Amino acid sequence: MGLLQGFAVETSGLSKRYSTGVLAVDDLNLRVRTGEVYGFLGPNGAGKTTTLRMLSGLLRPTSGSATVAGGAPGSPGSLTRMGAMVETPAFYPYLSGRDNLRVVARYAGVPTSRIEPVLRQVDMTDRAHHKFRTYSTGMKQRLGVAAALLKDPALLILDEPTSGLDPQGTVEMRELIKELRHGGRTVLLSSHLLNEVELTCDRVGVIAKGKLVAEGTVDELRARSGGSSLLVRATPLDQAQRLLQSLLLASQIQVRDGVFSLAVDPAQAAAINRRLVADGVDVSELRVSEQSLEDVFLQLTEQAPTPPTPASGGGEKQ
Repeated sequence: MGLLQGFAVETSGLSKRYSTGVLAVDDLNLRVRTGEVYGFLGPNGAGKTTTLRMLSGLLRPTSGSATVAGGAPGSPGSLTRMGAMVETPAFYPYLSGRDNLRVVARYAGVPTSRIEPVLRQVDMTDRAHHKFRTYSTGMKQRLGVAAALLKDPALLILDEPTSGLDPQGTVEMRELIKELRHGGRTVLLSSHLLNEVELTCDRVGVIAKGKLVAEGTVDELRARSGGSSLLVRATPLDQAQRLLQSLLLASQIQVRDGVFSLAVDPAQAAAINRRLVADGVDVSELRVSEQSLEDVFLQLTEQAPTPPTPASGGGEKQ
């Protein structure tokens, strides 16, 4: 099952421009390491699904190249080592979950002996005899993952696997994804949910307007975007602000709802506190605040350049 190469997915200048002129993916250079859970994070319409469709061989890129599970996307070598659930899983509504997997196994050339193990893996054995049309959204997603696992792939690609799930289903899918990495399997999942990638993924790639704008661990992304800040609540506010402006650059000081946010090394907290108190300022709160992943995400995606778009507009799901 495992891949020998250092990267399970590697792209170079991967781009996709639709016939409408919309540039959905722009010069994407992506590296997913073997054995990791990699989160492909971006707002809706950022180009995530288009990218995963190209990596799965479902869509031909306009330019650039990719190596997926040791082969070109869609090649026999790549397909035998890759399983994918891209967009909403589609099955026969009148067949049971187990019978749907039999159909998938037959088309994929996989022995039917793999069906029961994957049903156990996604915890669906008890419901496998029920018809697909009776399944909840969570059960449908689980069956989609089971179908992607039939080949016991080294690389698993999942597009928004928690989409439409209730809180309990989201937690269960999250735990399933963590389990899937065992044995050296690589998982590439797309999401627009910050909490999902923070709790599930080893590394994250952030895509905005078709371009990869950042890549790294969650902590690395936080550090890149300023990391932590020092929060100070002090009165009188005007006096505190004058003193802080004499100590720091204007770009290091922000005031919101009567609280100063200082972009400084937290080690300076004691010295800043002493200066404020010595100047007659009352300090009621002084603490280090880690930048939230949401703040980082908004910073990174808002800074992304806007690709040229034809005046006519239009396009396909990205």
